[in-house]
Amino acid sequence: MKLHELTPAPDSNRAAWRVGRGIGSGSGKTCGKGHKGAKARSGYAAKRGFEGGQMSLVRRLPKRGFNNIFAKPHTIVGLDVFNAFEDGAVITVQELLAAGLLRKCEYGLKVLSNGELNRKITIRANAFSKGAIQKIEAAGSKAEVVQS
Repeated sequence: MKLHELTPAPDSNRAAWRVGRGIGSGSGKTCGKGHKGAKARSGYAAKRGFEGGQMSLVRRLPKRGFNNIFAKPHTIVGLDVFNAFEDGAVITVQELLAAGLLRKCEYGLKVLSNGELNRKITIRANAFSKGAIQKIEAAGSKAEVVQS
């Protein structure tokens, strides 16, 4: 096969539709764009969310709450995650990542009181909920707050 023998696959390239070639062509005169208006002009492109002058959906919906774009949210875990470790273990973010119990932890770890803890371990995290601290101490374990 040589370069001059190459051809595109059948029906893969279609000729451009030639508009403005007389009324008999079906797309002559106004070229399928109708009469006047923005869409008949060259270079027309509607802005995102534009609804033809009607109030756009984004502006019709009420604004609720506040979203802090600078927030650094903690990764949260429940107490039941820590039952995978041996008694007497000291558990930090690195141990959770190494065990595959967390995929990533960018800004710190917060332990919530979901589930039950039945091990005597030391948990080192950036934050604990009040309920988590109570359950950890009830199980005879320790909760240590570390700064990131």
